[in-house]
Amino acid sequence: MPLDAEQGLPTPERYWAIVVIALGLTLAVLDSAIANVALPTIARDVNASAAASIWVVNAYQLSITISLLPLASLGDRIGYRRVYTGGLAVFTVASLGCALAGSLPMLAAARVIQGFGAAGLMSVNTALVRTIYPPSMLGRGVAINAMVVAIASAVGPSVASAVLAVASWPWLFAINVPIGIAAIAGAFRALPNNPGHNAPYDYASAIMNAFVFGMLIFTIDGPAHGEPLRFVLLQALAVVVVGYVFVKRQLKQKAPLLPVDLLRIPIFALSVATSVCSFCAQMLAFVSLPFLFQNTFGFTQVETGLLITPWPFAIVFAAPLAGALSDRYSAGMLGGIGLIVLTVGLVLMATVGMHPGALDIAWRMAVCGAGFGLFQAPNNRQMLSAAPRERSGGASGMLGTARLTGQTLGAALVALIFGIAPASGPTLCLEVGAAFAAAAACVSLLRLRQPQRAAA
Repeated sequence: MPLDAEQGLPTPERYWAIVVIALGLTLAVLDSAIANVALPTIARDVNASAAASIWVVNAYQLSITISLLPLASLGDRIGYRRVYTGGLAVFTVASLGCALAGSLPMLAAARVIQGFGAAGLMSVNTALVRTIYPPSMLGRGVAINAMVVAIASAVGPSVASAVLAVASWPWLFAINVPIGIAAIAGAFRALPNNPGHNAPYDYASAIMNAFVFGMLIFTIDGPAHGEPLRFVLLQALAVVVVGYVFVKRQLKQKAPLLPVDLLRIPIFALSVATSVCSFCAQMLAFVSLPFLFQNTFGFTQVETGLLITPWPFAIVFAAPLAGALSDRYSAGMLGGIGLIVLTVGLVLMATVGMHPGALDIAWRMAVCGAGFGLFQAPNNRQMLSAAPRERSGGASGMLGTARLTGQTLGAALVALIFGIAPASGPTLCLEVGAAFAAAAACVSLLRLRQPQRAAA
């Protein structure tokens, strides 16, 4: 598909391209959500403990985290369509492997490979959006991505429950195969080509990146899971030492794998910090709320799922509005307003009382979702537009890395808070989440003092 770097794709080619991107992104997000719901069933069928079965989720998340930036860098070199299509192919084949797995180690191994495929999709999907839409409509394209993620997150548990009601758990992965094949065919026909560059790929940096981010996750999770302090400190020391060498190496690169060149742009760095803090706040809420609803308020598992749904559904409505507004107004202002609304929503949830009704919870959750939706699309647009066009892959990879870093930190903080204060843990998590959301709002508003750089 021919590409005009300034005008993107013409319609209707633009619509077909965004449908392909949305389809791949839906597969990656859904697969994370449906695996969580199926864990007890999988553990029983493969004769694994509940604790061991967590690797079905962790293996997927870990492989995504360590490979996002290397694959984004590869996209800058060989083209985003190649990385995206390759990710789709790996994801589809690995989905078949998951469906055929007969033991937990086989399933975990297939999930690792599936995570690498998902990273191929996630690492360059926003970079592809930048090549599809003209600059004046970039916010709308980014908003579609945010809306797709929200919808997939909202319907994921329902999809998993529906499949498990009529079939065994391997079908949760098998249904990806025909959809993945259709998406691959669509990618070859609809996605645009972008020129890469001939610089040699930095394999040493890719290995150091995997070590630093992988070990960082284990270090953050360590205290929450009762690891001895000396092991946590040794892991932290290894992260610092290797991370120092890694960053020094990146400073010498013209197009570094870790985009330190982009982090030197103040508005890009502030957007990354805003993203990390906001996704940390989101994860503090998402992980702790089921415990609050079921253990404290006495709602059932089904009722809990329904009560959480207003958050992602509010994003579905807020994201398109925020995307359109971000083409006209500052991301610093829109993000600041949205994150203030999120802060208010989390405070309202933390102070809802001991005997709330479903409506009392639902509208508070909708406030949180509306605030998060108002922040997300403008923030993502700002990160993309602050980077030079030839570094769109690095910006896209950093966008995903910031999200995963915030989510990992949030989940680790939940486990730590639950360990310290098991009785009041859920409410305390919401209060800490509100503090992170408020910090994110402050960082977002700092962008109003920076020049709104529009990269070529």
